Amino acid sequence: MKRLILLLFLLPVLTTHAQQINTVKLDSLFTSLAKNEEAMGSIAIAKNGKVVYQKAMGYAVTESNTVANENTEYHIGSITKMFTAVLVFQLIEENKLSLNDTLSMFFPQLPNAGRITIGNLLYHRSGLPNFTNDTNFPDWTDKPKTHDELLGYIIGRKPDFEPNAKADYNNSNYLVLSYIIEKVCKKTYKEVLKQNITDRLKLTKTYYGVDALLHPNESASYTYFDNKWKKEKAADLNNYCGAGAIVSTPADLATFIDALFNYKLVKKQSLDKMKTLVDGYGMGLFPFESGTRKGYGHNGKTEGFASSLTYYPDEKLAVAYCTNGEVYPKADILNGVLSICFNTPYVIPTFKSLKLSAAELDRYCGTYLSKQPPIEVICTRKNSVLTLQTKGQIFTVEPVEKDRFMNKQFGFFFDFDLSKKQLVIEQGSVNYYLDLNK
Repeated sequence: MKRLILLLFLLPVLTTHAQQINTVKLDSLFTSLAKNEEAMGSIAIAKNGKVVYQKAMGYAVTESNTVANENTEYHIGSITKMFTAVLVFQLIEENKLSLNDTLSMFFPQLPNAGRITIGNLLYHRSGLPNFTNDTNFPDWTDKPKTHDELLGYIIGRKPDFEPNAKADYNNSNYLVLSYIIEKVCKKTYKEVLKQNITDRLKLTKTYYGVDALLHPNESASYTYFDNKWKKEKAADLNNYCGAGAIVSTPADLATFIDALFNYKLVKKQSLDKMKTLVDGYGMGLFPFESGTRKGYGHNGKTEGFASSLTYYPDEKLAVAYCTNGEVYPKADILNGVLSICFNTPYVIPTFKSLKLSAAELDRYCGTYLSKQPPIEVICTRKNSVLTLQTKGQIFTVEPVEKDRFMNKQFGFFFDFDLSKKQLVIEQGSVNYYLDLNK
């Protein structure tokens, strides 16, 4: 009996200890990334609704030597879609909107408006043409556009597919949803966001971006090129509206997703619908996995910014990461973060070059091809150095991990999968897959 009482007394202590996050190891990871200029950005980790770890690295603005800190604000890109989905479900709960309402009730001029539902838009199943594709988007991303001008990039174009035929990620779905929110509420998306989410949760560092100018605490974005951070062109965020216009901090994002999963923004019935997957898509949410652990969230990417927001319900763990400059891929950083949080084996990258023999390097040599986009990479060995040639340019790469090489000058990583005879080129959050030409 005494042993049983002792065990019952110690169990909560042992359980709490097992759930503690190794902040020392997290510090080591982000110190290594910062020291080697592999990333700039900020992370927040929350457990049971409380932030238990924050870390910022690099610069918010390199030109003014403004160092990033916990209050630095980042463009969160498509994580905005989570906020938009929440606003839609709030309107559904108020009986002001229905998942079965058709687009013709709001914008009858859009293609297939009579057959596209609110549910189709939330699930990326509308088939509407993407307003950021095939519209010279890079040329006008920093120029303010009206609602009618942006809808004009959708009207008159051939739909990508029939409504509800399949799921295909598309910015037009959430742009249109945000305009529907404005019509129903008779307010701007900015006003509805503030009233229904940011004020309610006291998210003082989360707001709707309206132009291409930097505001206090807001970071610029950068691409690593020619051994330095090169500033990216800023976007006029109003052009994204509910598809990607929000600016925030990791701590605010962690608070937001924790509130969502604890029914402080929508009811359980609504969240259950958001989490229900069809062809791998939820309504404003995507599934995430870390080992056997299941999570939900969204990623974002826009003009040099990248972000990720995930929540693991069983562990009540929220992880929010925002970056304004990446060399080491965001996905690899988050894999490390989650491995540390869940106490699974993980080795902190050192980015130190390994020594490989000529025979070991020869295993990677060959011509690798990709059809879409069309890429050809010729990999050869010169003495003890691996050399890659593409589009007339020749550069060397250094081995930093098993089957993994890096070219720091231009911010590329190269992963060779010898069993699949494949080369994966990683440029920040973008991956290119090439097959060995037999």
